[in-house]
Amino acid sequence: MDLFTNHFKKMKILVTGGAGFIGSHLCKALLKKGHEVICFDNFSTGSNEKINDIKNQIELIEGDCNTDDLKKAFQNNIDIVFHYAATVGVKRTQEKPMSVFDDIIGIRNILELSYQNKVKKVIFASSSEIYGNPKEMPEKEDGIIDPIQPYAGVKLIGEQLMETYHNKFNLNTCSLRFFNVYGSNQISNAYGFVTGKFINQVLSGKNPTVYGDGSQSRTFTYIDDNINMSLIAMESESTNGQVINIGSDKEISILDLAKKIIKSCNSDLEPVFVERENYDIVDKRCPDTTRMKKLLNYETKFSLNQGLSKTIEWFKSNK
Repeated sequence: MDLFTNHFKKMKILVTGGAGFIGSHLCKALLKKGHEVICFDNFSTGSNEKINDIKNQIELIEGDCNTDDLKKAFQNNIDIVFHYAATVGVKRTQEKPMSVFDDIIGIRNILELSYQNKVKKVIFASSSEIYGNPKEMPEKEDGIIDPIQPYAGVKLIGEQLMETYHNKFNLNTCSLRFFNVYGSNQISNAYGFVTGKFINQVLSGKNPTVYGDGSQSRTFTYIDDNINMSLIAMESESTNGQVINIGSDKEISILDLAKKIIKSCNSDLEPVFVERENYDIVDKRCPDTTRMKKLLNYETKFSLNQGLSKTIEWFKSNK
């Protein structure tokens, strides 16, 4: 970790999507490391509740990356940008597929303003969804990619723009392909992600709903591991110009995940099976973590049992 730590003890860091699930955790982690944080969010899916405990420690700018609102954030001599704002949730983007293409404008704005203002590094939140239905397992960064959903296509375009600005304009960039992050502050409604959805259902006395027969498998990354790797990616020169899978390589079927959550909640409920949605077509998802371990010198610290325990306790405290 040698890009900034030897020269800067405190940096001014912009987090777009800073009132969202991952963004809010990132803002808090950056504050703990002594940095000055500008949180930028349009609150379409982010919420004040996620950042209430740090509002007096951050600069909060409400605005949209796709508009001139973003210029306000760059009036502050920004050192680092985490571009974590996006239209999130496969279900939401499936219902309004064209809306995600607006995100391309935001990515372009981020890169152009970062270049103009001599930002030291831009870290982009990409997604494992760009692999589509995997042609090889585990999924490698330089392997076959086949984005199915518009959301995934936009993430791929974002990665390519990051690479272009790095290669052509010498702007340090890094794209992180996130694999199924879960933890506190996560959405648990119909647009939410499977872990939070299952936990919320079980704690509410409802049977967790499993699509199909539940044999489809995923890997899950606890939020603290995700944030730790985001920070290392920021600080390390070795990540410049790179695309890196960020996740665990321990697979579990969705049915087994539901059963594990039921057991962890001390419940006797049973999963119920429903027809798979038309967007739920990927049977397996698992990252090759070789590059992650090499460039970040990091392996995930939290087992699924540990992460679920912490997440369930948070849901219980915030019902």
